[in-house]
Amino acid sequence: MRALFLAGAALIAAPLSAQDHSAHKPQAQQPEAEMDHCAMGHLPPEQCPPKKDEAEPKPMEDMGDQMDHSEHDMGGDKSAPGAAPESAVPQRAFEGPRHAADAIWGEQAMASARRQLAQENGGMKTGMVMVERLEARVPTDGGDTGYVWDAQAWYGGDINRFVLKTEGEGEFGGELEDAEVQALFSRAIGPFWDLQAGVRFDPEPDTRGHLVLGVQGLAPYMFHVDGALFLSDEGDLTARIEAEYDQKITQRLILQPRIEIEASAQDIPQREIAAGITKVEPGVRLRYEIEREFAPYIGVEYEAKTFGTADLARANGEDPDGLKLLVGLRAWF
Repeated sequence: MRALFLAGAALIAAPLSAQDHSAHKPQAQQPEAEMDHCAMGHLPPEQCPPKKDEAEPKPMEDMGDQMDHSEHDMGGDKSAPGAAPESAVPQRAFEGPRHAADAIWGEQAMASARRQLAQENGGMKTGMVMVERLEARVPTDGGDTGYVWDAQAWYGGDINRFVLKTEGEGEFGGELEDAEVQALFSRAIGPFWDLQAGVRFDPEPDTRGHLVLGVQGLAPYMFHVDGALFLSDEGDLTARIEAEYDQKITQRLILQPRIEIEASAQDIPQREIAAGITKVEPGVRLRYEIEREFAPYIGVEYEAKTFGTADLARANGEDPDGLKLLVGLRAWF
């Protein structure tokens, strides 16, 4: 029995000793494989080494004019890695008719659809009414309290518009001193400028008509500018320029410096105006936009007649300059 047991143990041990145990070495004896974080997408592309095919220099057929500079685009292709470059356009995109949908829906139906598309993407007609100034003016020297209005409205597209402007001033409880209405055709002559031409009618201080030629737009550093030349039916040439700047203190509290300058090419005795710069009005307004369309404001403005016009005012017993406190409203819809 003992001999049989020893013989069986020998038979079992023989195949076990014949097995290859080289793969069963301890883990510490095998070199650890380095994890490729670039391949797994754990690192940004600029921190990863170039791929093998990209690292190898490409053969150049000629070191002279035959060098391919297509990959030296300074703008850089922002398409996803492995995708077609942004500049790649399939050749089949240039094949076929210009308006392929005409073959399905008909030329007449698609022509109407294209007109509607153009209208809804740049050809729309819109309008706006802007009351720039509607204010009471209290003189600091104790004179009569006056009022001023300055508003404009327009209707049209991005290029051509009809513009209606009006402004004037007077005294509470007194007569209207100045008033005017302008009807203008406005055409865009640049991204930020409109050329305007039309007519102006003055009901006060005396009835008079004018031809108008001016510009309106946004000057560098975000200055809003409105300037015009006026040729009256009496042959008088005058000019006016207004400039203002919106300085945001907060999203709703806005400080607006503003200046208005008027000039005349000749003496106009009926309006007590002398040739040269006739009036300068610098001022500043602080408004609070309760809503974007509704903003009350306070401010101060210095109004001064200048040069010969100031002399005419003194000769008539008037004060040629003065400081005024302002309370007003700016609104649009």
